[in-house]
Amino acid sequence: MGTVLAVALAALLLWHVFYGKDGVSVWWKKRAEDRELRKEIDHYQQENAQFRDRIQHLQSDPDAIQHQAREELHYAKPGEVIYTLPAPPPSQPPSK
Repeated sequence: MGTVLAVALAALLLWHVFYGKDGVSVWWKKRAEDRELRKEIDHYQQENAQFRDRIQHLQSDPDAIQHQAREELHYAKPGEVIYTLPAPPPSQPPSK
């Protein structure tokens, strides 16, 4: 009888270790979530570094500022004419 009780308690303890509130399965999930969040942090750090480089470039190069203004804001020098073409229509998926 004592052996059966000990085996039952061991099985219950083992179940709790793996599937309990703070068990191994929860730890595995949190570990995977941690890896994903670290990847996301790395991505945003790289993106921030690119933005910092772009800002530095724009602050130090007057030609870059002029290029940006002409490209995005459609600024023109006196006497220049800017032609804007209409956007192409969105492609539609082939019908079945």
